[in-house]
Amino acid sequence: MLSLKNTLMTSTLTPALWFVTATRAFAANFGPGLNNLGGTDIRPTIENVITTILSYLALAAVIVIVIAGIRLIVSSGDDSAVEKAKKTILYAVIGLIIILLANGIVMLVANIATS
Repeated sequence: MLSLKNTLMTSTLTPALWFVTATRAFAANFGPGLNNLGGTDIRPTIENVITTILSYLALAAVIVIVIAGIRLIVSSGDDSAVEKAKKTILYAVIGLIIILLANGIVMLVANIATS
């Protein structure tokens, strides 16, 4: 059985790993797009910026879900705190779904625009 200390440690390390992964993806994807600023086609740069922003928003939504989960665990059965944590998780999941749909729309528009 996991102790509260192990649960909190795992919950705080997961967003850190997401942040490192997102930062590496940002450097890999956005770096080449910067070279296009002086060229005639700025579309890849705009696509990279929007995709990167959506990635960071998704990361923020995951962090909010983790924090709300910790609040749910720590609430100790307090009904108002449990309801508040559940609502926070619900709204964060809805936000994450919207972010993923927005990312899909950006990819779709980018594929249509390039063909």
